[in-house]
Amino acid sequence: MNDIEQVGTFKLGDRQIKRMGYGAMQLAGPGVFGPPKDKESAIALLRAAVEYGVDHIDTSDFYGPHITNRIIREALHPYPKELTLVTKIGARRNEKGDWIPAFSKAELTQAVHDNLINLGLEQIEVVNLRAMFSVHGPAEGSISESFSVLAELQQEGLIRHLGVSNVTEKQIEEARAIAPIVCVQNHYNLAHRHDDALIEQLAQDGIAYVPFFPLGALHRCSLQFCNKRQKRYRHRRCRLLLPGCYSDPQTSC
Repeated sequence: MNDIEQVGTFKLGDRQIKRMGYGAMQLAGPGVFGPPKDKESAIALLRAAVEYGVDHIDTSDFYGPHITNRIIREALHPYPKELTLVTKIGARRNEKGDWIPAFSKAELTQAVHDNLINLGLEQIEVVNLRAMFSVHGPAEGSISESFSVLAELQQEGLIRHLGVSNVTEKQIEEARAIAPIVCVQNHYNLAHRHDDALIEQLAQDGIAYVPFFPLGALHRCSLQFCNKRQKRYRHRRCRLLLPGCYSDPQTSC
């Protein structure tokens, strides 16, 4: 963390953001559900991250739900002017903590307002629409109607910039036909490079590519085995910038 100034920056919308940020998903309780065991430690962690130079926090109001954003607000509000908060919508949690698609106009509108209230903001810098046709990876399906809702909320002044997450190239083009996007959040790392060509294209268009699992992390319930050594790998919570990409400390959702 002491060397964060050396990681360089990348353009996200109209802001220059450091290439290493903080993903707030694990501030909630086990399974990203319910309160953390030690709220004061969570608050201290957020304050330390900003003190060390982190200027981008990725979050969502379905983390907890609501809990992570409320912790961020308690820890950091009023926010430093250089801090960028990015959230995502498109899912909700049921009473068991399952991830449920939430793509209706009413659900998306409520999600934006929940983020604003719980973060203590009048406008969110970036809202990403998380495609939920598959929880664990991009899957085809139209996002046109849902993304149009975000574009309307942007026109109302509730959102500054729009992005998409867990999406295919077709869905990216579908979104861009409705409104400009500033970032794409997808699963990417050295072993999972399906988006190599997409990254280059987005860079040419000035759109940030935000990889989650950039160190080869897996879904929290998954295991992967090396063919040569049969070595077990579990997901990792730390994040590292991949050259040419804007790295966001995002996890599975």
